[in-house]
Amino acid sequence: MTETTITPESAFATAQSQLRKVAGLLELEEGMIEVLAHPKRELTVNFPVRMDDGSIRVFTGYRVHHNEARGPVKGGLRYSPMVSLDEVRALAMWMTWKCAVVNLPYGGAKGGVIVSPRELSARELERMTRRYTTEIEIIIGPGVDIPAPDLGTDARVMAWIMDTYSMQMGYSVPGIVTGKPVGLGGSLGREEATGRGVLYIAQEACRRRGISLEGATVAIQGFGNVGGAASRLLAQAGAKIVAISDSRVGIYNQTGLDVEAFFASRLPGGYIGDHTHHIIDDFPGKGTDHVDITNEELLELPVDILIPAAIEGQITDKNAPKIRAGMIIEAANGPTTSAGDEILAERGIYVVPDIIANAGGVTVSYFEWVQDLQSFFWAEDEVNQRLQRILVSAFNEVASVAEERKLRLREAAYVVALQRVVEAIRLRGIFP
Repeated sequence: MTETTITPESAFATAQSQLRKVAGLLELEEGMIEVLAHPKRELTVNFPVRMDDGSIRVFTGYRVHHNEARGPVKGGLRYSPMVSLDEVRALAMWMTWKCAVVNLPYGGAKGGVIVSPRELSARELERMTRRYTTEIEIIIGPGVDIPAPDLGTDARVMAWIMDTYSMQMGYSVPGIVTGKPVGLGGSLGREEATGRGVLYIAQEACRRRGISLEGATVAIQGFGNVGGAASRLLAQAGAKIVAISDSRVGIYNQTGLDVEAFFASRLPGGYIGDHTHHIIDDFPGKGTDHVDITNEELLELPVDILIPAAIEGQITDKNAPKIRAGMIIEAANGPTTSAGDEILAERGIYVVPDIIANAGGVTVSYFEWVQDLQSFFWAEDEVNQRLQRILVSAFNEVASVAEERKLRLREAAYVVALQRVVEAIRLRGIFP
């Protein structure tokens, strides 16, 4: 897999297709569908940054608000050369549904800058982040839009955003972003929250399916913050991680991998190796039973649970017929296209959709935001317990709707989410 989001079906087309299918189940009027199908506002910024060599480079960035009927908008900020307005629109829409399905008082947003962060020095990255923050300052705020880390960004980037925004306000505003360092008002448990949420969802999904997670074989595409944390936590819970990959290379061992050893070798940003070699090639524990594989091959392995934790558009109508996993837990946003999803359904593969499977990150971001507003902070075990309660409750609600209405989990999750968003829109009314 290369770092690309280009698929036969665009991310936003996938998001809109998912919306319209469930809107039909709810018999929503066309006007309401149109409201939900379009972002409320979109900001595109082109801004100059001085490079270390004295030259000036212009970057393009986006921030999209999908829907704010249920509260301030929330969503990550990604740095990637493949960021596009189409992608950001889709991700913002998915954030609306994700927040609604776990019943957080947020709408959805997303942002991004077209850049390869690994090609910038730390000083260039900081200058770019601060300038981007200044450009989007007109539509962000702790009661308006609260960014968070995503692909290519981390706690350090959030600290720069918080500091830049606070300087503009003239006082410290920790609630402007989540995913910050703990020393700046970040929450304990936030860094691995999405991966921990995947664990909680996997445990509950296995329980409802009558499957034991202990001993289950698992393949994880993507070894970044989400996939790395999920692999470690699932292994600690007794699952057998047989395959992992980063954006360039993967490894498979049908008897299981030493996840802790790979986790220790992971570099910031999720890469298993550096720019010149892969740690997989030199891994001390690597034997003849370890097989190098591509990302495409990983998706088609014969495993109990497949966890796509990389980027959108990975399971399509081309490879869905070849998927051999019994269960798919979507830790990435939009990893399955609409056409691919139909094929998985026809084949009876149990798919836990992204808007519930990877909601752990935004849930603990909500906890962080609440703690910042109160200036009162919780212990990590309290954070994890609250996270588990919310996700397990949300999953069981979605699973019950699926059983009652004879729907797939994705359709049921959208039914729950759309009902909440539509109710908020109707209660507020259409102004004027």
